[in-house]
Amino acid sequence: MRPTKADLEAARDRVIPDVLPADNEPLRVLFCGINPGLYSGATGHHFARPGNRFWPALYKSGFTDRLLSPNEQDLLPAFGLGITNLAPRTTARADELTDEELREGGERLLKLVERYQPAYLAVAGVTAYRTAFGKPRTQIGPQPEKIGPSDLWVLPNPSGLNASWTLDKIAAEFARLRTAAELRTP
Repeated sequence: MRPTKADLEAARDRVIPDVLPADNEPLRVLFCGINPGLYSGATGHHFARPGNRFWPALYKSGFTDRLLSPNEQDLLPAFGLGITNLAPRTTARADELTDEELREGGERLLKLVERYQPAYLAVAGVTAYRTAFGKPRTQIGPQPEKIGPSDLWVLPNPSGLNASWTLDKIAAEFARLRTAAELRTP
């Protein structure tokens, strides 16, 4: 059932729990979004808005063996995957976040990565990454620096609003990450 306009407005500033493996379970890739949108806040699922290309890109890139729906997000740890966000609170648009929230999110993300030690941290949203980590020249793709013990990859934002990246282009970048993670993971 799709959330109503009232459901969406009531979801403002909610926090969706991270999707993470149990302690000591392997984590190949921790995907990090910018922040949950109102649709995600209303449903309680990451990347839930129809038109978001995260789940199709995850499947098309070979990370999963079938197209998962947002309400199946708890299956991700079985694939060695997890989801978190730079800023935990839901908003209608990412530009409602302050630079300070993004920087604080970067600090929280470092602690999360140190605890779970994914092979790769994959941040989906280059502009938010630049702000959170003070790296104004960052481009999409693998990064030379690490975040804690993890290699770093910056992905395009899979939001349907990011029209300059088609699903096929996003999936191709996800596939490059998957290949690198497979090579790095024993």
